Amino acid sequence: MNILKRPLITKKVSAMNQKSVYGLIVDNKANKPEIKKAVERLYNVTVEQVNTIRYPSKHKTRYTKKGLRQSNQPAYKKALITVKTGDAIDFYSQA
Repeated sequence: MNILKRPLITKKVSAMNQKSVYGLIVDNKANKPEIKKAVERLYNVTVEQVNTIRYPSKHKTRYTKKGLRQSNQPAYKKALITVKTGDAIDFYSQA
């Protein structure tokens, strides 16, 4: 199971990076200890705290030239990772 999907790069999370807090989109079935181990293994940092937030799927309705269209935004899980002071995660150097 691939626990870490992709980094979450937004203005709010980027502002929290100065406080050693990083955001990641993770697998919906992953729990906090699994996320902690995966981050420590991949980025070689010491994780102090993991907070998770689940977002449910949403149904979107939009109007196009062909009429009314409905789409579905899938559910996802966000993890906010607090690392030890002095450690840093660089998402851009990872391939």
